[in-house]
Amino acid sequence: MRANQLASHGFFHPAAAMMAAWLWVGGFATGQTPASAQKQDSAVAAGTSQSSQPMVLDRVIAIVNGDVLLESDVQEELAMAAIQPISISQAQNTRRRAGERLVNRALILQQMKEQQSITPVTDQELQKSLDELRRTIPACARYKCPTQQGWHTFLKDNGLTEQQVEDRWRQRLQILHFIDVRFRAGIRISKADIQSYYDTTLMSAFRKENAKPPTVEAITPRIEEILLQQRVNVLLRDWLKSLRDQGSVQILDAAYGVETNDDDDNGGSE
Repeated sequence: MRANQLASHGFFHPAAAMMAAWLWVGGFATGQTPASAQKQDSAVAAGTSQSSQPMVLDRVIAIVNGDVLLESDVQEELAMAAIQPISISQAQNTRRRAGERLVNRALILQQMKEQQSITPVTDQELQKSLDELRRTIPACARYKCPTQQGWHTFLKDNGLTEQQVEDRWRQRLQILHFIDVRFRAGIRISKADIQSYYDTTLMSAFRKENAKPPTVEAITPRIEEILLQQRVNVLLRDWLKSLRDQGSVQILDAAYGVETNDDDDNGGSE
């Protein structure tokens, strides 16, 4: 989901996530919070013709504790995988997997806001992380992404803008910090782990691109971050499952799976 979209929505404790109204959009009946309704109203209003008949430009694919996820969010999530080709492989970048990532991200962001645990990311921190990213995307080698023109061309060819990527990456750094604080205790990433990942995974990816990889020293922080994500994955998955069980996750499009964890107090299933 776009960072500004999530930030604009009101996140509610599961006990307060009762649907206030039922609106038809794209053929789905969806309960919405006022902020979610405003997001959806703007999508429909943009396509209203002179005859006042609405033309649906977007549609709801899921509702997470009152927060609406749209088809356009899935499209953006699919495109964003271009900047994470190592942690999100092409095989993993399906519409269903993208939908799962959106739901999980929404749940995490809700918890971050509820617990007032959103760590500011400075422009300097963001730029440093993006500079590291531009050196570690295998396909970036032929674009010469370390240069501004090369980076701009790479993003354009993948249907992304610099502002989109900066917003998403800033949000991502905030999420990683939250996960690090909550789950990292006891997890250690050794130099041997980093070297093994570099030799087996990263080198292979760069060889496929016929490109020279960066040195292991240059991208150790990025590899450590990826390995950390892998190690906390089981803990994170169990935690997210508990959030789903406690709250309300409605999947409204069969293409994204049938997954409803609503209780009777939350308006039942769709």
